[in-house]
Amino acid sequence: MPERRARPVPATRGNRKPIWRRAVAPTAEAPPGPPAPGPAAADAKTDAVEPGSVVQAALYRDGVRVATPASLADTFRELREQPDGMAWIGLARPTEEEILSLAAEFDLHPLAVEDAMEAHQRPKLERYGDTLFVVLRAARYLDASEEVDFGELHVFLGPDFLITVRHGAAPDLSAVRRRMEETPELLSLGPEAVLYAILDAVVDGYAPVVSGVQNDIDEIETEVFGGDPWVSRRIYELSREMVEFQRATRPLVGMLHGLMAGFAKYGTDDELQRYLRDVADHVTHTSERVDGFRQALTDILTVNATLVTQQQNAEMRALAEAGFEQNEEIKKISSWAAILFAPTLVGTVYGMNFEHMPELHWVFGYPLSIALMAIVCTSLYVIFKRRDWL
Repeated sequence: MPERRARPVPATRGNRKPIWRRAVAPTAEAPPGPPAPGPAAADAKTDAVEPGSVVQAALYRDGVRVATPASLADTFRELREQPDGMAWIGLARPTEEEILSLAAEFDLHPLAVEDAMEAHQRPKLERYGDTLFVVLRAARYLDASEEVDFGELHVFLGPDFLITVRHGAAPDLSAVRRRMEETPELLSLGPEAVLYAILDAVVDGYAPVVSGVQNDIDEIETEVFGGDPWVSRRIYELSREMVEFQRATRPLVGMLHGLMAGFAKYGTDDELQRYLRDVADHVTHTSERVDGFRQALTDILTVNATLVTQQQNAEMRALAEAGFEQNEEIKKISSWAAILFAPTLVGTVYGMNFEHMPELHWVFGYPLSIALMAIVCTSLYVIFKRRDWL
């Protein structure tokens, strides 16, 4: 945790650029120009930054709100006038000018500022001198679409300031601010207490997601054994959401253990230590549940693939049996057609009614033709019977 100390006068009030400005300044030597602005000019330049996404900015002393500035410039000015105070600035999808203004005022590290501008970061905790930079992934469950919506939150934590940069609808930091203002004894512990409250809100927001996902998995199991053809797509989509959920929760375990490892070094309050340990326990439990969900979805997908394969095999077997029965019928029809073909052929020959036929007036012609028909038909019947065609 950052150690509370008296806030130094920002370097912007003198002729030297702050660290952040020096880091992003062009490497080429600038042409000679007018002398560096004095304090009045610097303040005027700061006032020129008009906030467009400041959700709320407030100044606190001993856990009680003492000022609610209307702009970032007013917040900076109030904080300079009250060195024992703490500024809590909340922004939602801020503009580049706003972040640059904060970076110049609080001497934020350029790497952290770049991450806050671009968003789409994985949860992490970085320390830059007296400033902590924390990235959190919040989540909420949407009942209407049965989906998990993820938000991103960046937190800058200094000795006398806390800045939140929210990318997304979650979490609801207004509720966190109300909670802290209702417990001034906790808020008086400084920015690290606010960080705890934000961590607690993010982790508590995971509980409805876990419950909603559990219900989805139960429904998916029913659909799998019910033969729903669209269940594979739902399993795949939920698996992707669990991958994102895992990326949001798993790094938090290491982050909180890192914070707890610095309790003694930074003199964290004993009560605050207990609160952070409680959050770490909840995060560990949630991370284990998410790991279990991923494994369960993998198993369900395997079972579904097995059931689909069995269903396909059953359909193929039914088609094969139908084809076999149809083939047997064709054999019978073909056999009887061949048997009846012999007498038909003989009868056709003798039915041509020509006057000059060799056997037409032969006395044994008729008995011989009948005997020939009988012999051929019997022989064909015996042959087809032995081949199980009949």
